[in-house]
Amino acid sequence: MEKTRKLGQTEIEITTIGYGCMGQTHAYGVVEAEEDMVALMRYAHEVGYTFFDTAPVYGEANERYLGKAVAPFRKEAVIATKFGIVDESFFTGNEDALNSSRDSIRQQVDASLKRLGTDYIDLYYQHRIDPKTEPEEVAETMAELIRAGKIRAWGVSFAPEEYIRRAHSVCSISAIENMYSFVARQDEGTYFPLCEELGITYVSACPLAKGYLSNRYAAGTKYREGDWRADMNLFKKEGIDHNRDLMELITEFAERKQATPAQIALAWEITKKPYLVPIPGTTKKDRVKENFEAVNVELSPDEMQEIEEALSHMDIVGMGRG
Repeated sequence: MEKTRKLGQTEIEITTIGYGCMGQTHAYGVVEAEEDMVALMRYAHEVGYTFFDTAPVYGEANERYLGKAVAPFRKEAVIATKFGIVDESFFTGNEDALNSSRDSIRQQVDASLKRLGTDYIDLYYQHRIDPKTEPEEVAETMAELIRAGKIRAWGVSFAPEEYIRRAHSVCSISAIENMYSFVARQDEGTYFPLCEELGITYVSACPLAKGYLSNRYAAGTKYREGDWRADMNLFKKEGIDHNRDLMELITEFAERKQATPAQIALAWEITKKPYLVPIPGTTKKDRVKENFEAVNVELSPDEMQEIEEALSHMDIVGMGRG
């Protein structure tokens, strides 16, 4: 499997598997130490990663960690960060925490550039759409930022198809970032054809379903306060029991390929579509290497068909919260 892919219709190359920074400071009930995370991301670069994904709403430290980590090899790194969610209260239902007005975006991009310690962002996502701002206005603002040299390309996350088409017609979208994995396949019939039609990269968030697909979490595991997994159906006994056939399929392929379940989950994605780029996150050094080495796991067309056939008979519990 090739180790790099083009970002949309740009000349920017990204690694076929990227590194998701979110878990360093957000969603798992802990903020990791800066020194440790900077060292981890520099190790990730040594392993082969060049594509790193962050966002200010993960905690402003998240961008600072990444900026410090890639400073020695900034020109080799492709930094993706985001705008549009201006307050963490969005995650508890506050839609007023969304702002993609032109003036707000200008403030947000300058703040991100400062935290990242760089003068340009390679890929700038609208993290969630702002119902108060039309897609054409957002796209016009992105075009301005590209002309100003502050960003190189832009994308959207969890945006409706019509919104993407309208925005793309004004300023070409290079990437869509949505959740996709063995337990979240809802985009196959909608966003995949859209990516193929418009030449857009699909960046897969949570490709390991917050670690679930690594097959390392048993029913009854105790999670820290603030760890989202404690409330997710996937990690409860009922979800684990319900998805047993899926995990047996992944484990069987892992044994067949002398790989880990996580590597099978990632290899399946990157083999499935040439524009798919998963961005697993981890705070553990051995997992950083394990995830990236999924590019070396070869799944033949017959094996891919075998997996698809098995999946078609499964009713899978997904990423929702209970």
